[in-house]
Amino acid sequence: MRTATKTRNTVETSITATVALDGSGRAAIATGIGFLDHMVEQLARHSLIDIEIEAKGDLHVDAHHTVEDTGIVLGQAIAEALGERKGIARFGEAMSAMDETLTRVVVDASNRPFLVWKVGFPSPKVGEIDTELFQEWFRAFAQAAGLTLHVETLYGANSHHIAESCFKGLARALRQAVEVDARKQGAVPSTKGVL
Repeated sequence: MRTATKTRNTVETSITATVALDGSGRAAIATGIGFLDHMVEQLARHSLIDIEIEAKGDLHVDAHHTVEDTGIVLGQAIAEALGERKGIARFGEAMSAMDETLTRVVVDASNRPFLVWKVGFPSPKVGEIDTELFQEWFRAFAQAAGLTLHVETLYGANSHHIAESCFKGLARALRQAVEVDARKQGAVPSTKGVL
């Protein structure tokens, strides 16, 4: 099974993340930020990647460091579990609807990190999290996981729905991208021979 555990300790945060790419979508998430926990639980459930995260951060300052560093550590665990990325499908895409909201997410597990983020929120917060921090999480995750990641909300009016459609879309696209394709017979999915 493709698994990994990564830990990051700084003055601002202490975070450990464990993933199993060939899991069942089991989640045990404790970041101290309820809405972020809910979003990463959605990511696990719909990607079928088992995810455990234990995070302690300087939430007395604000949520920024914990949100960003959680994205970093989870991305690092995904990258390590992928190894040389041999035999994976590499690409994934999803349209994610949640009530009035529709979001498109496209993933290339190319090991060339990049984020295109075309998402707007009508309110400054969802629960206790600033909506501007979702872009920080997705950027940190894409960079650390080695993903080219495009996220675009085509329309939506409710900030909770917009955020959730982004995470669910990521889950479905990531599931496609990291799945092993038997037809690739363990080859790196690139004409370069390496990702």
